[in-house]
Amino acid sequence: MNRRWYDEHEETQETLELLKRLDSRTMRSLSRDLSVIVKQIKELREEAKKDDEDEEISLGLQRVLGLYQSENARRWYDKKPEVNYAMRSMSTLPKEDFYNIMEGLHVTLSSR
Repeated sequence: MNRRWYDEHEETQETLELLKRLDSRTMRSLSRDLSVIVKQIKELREEAKKDDEDEEISLGLQRVLGLYQSENARRWYDKKPEVNYAMRSMSTLPKEDFYNIMEGLHVTLSSR
């Protein structure tokens, strides 16, 4: 049984391992870029939501619990301010968007 909400997605697990190996400077730069992407996705979702008022977006219990637990700084990225904000922001996206970002990161970081 998977304990974390992102464990069900293999690319996310692998990407987190790749992220963990980055130096602080690269991690900080990547975090800034990710935060911009997340903001753009949220703005697009907000625009789409205005057009479709029936659309409901749910984070899911495990993801909300993960945000709450991030305050305890148990995960490696909770302890790294360089990437913590981006991870928290991404985790509030719908799963599809989050997984798309993680898959893109996986391809990028794997080719380094």
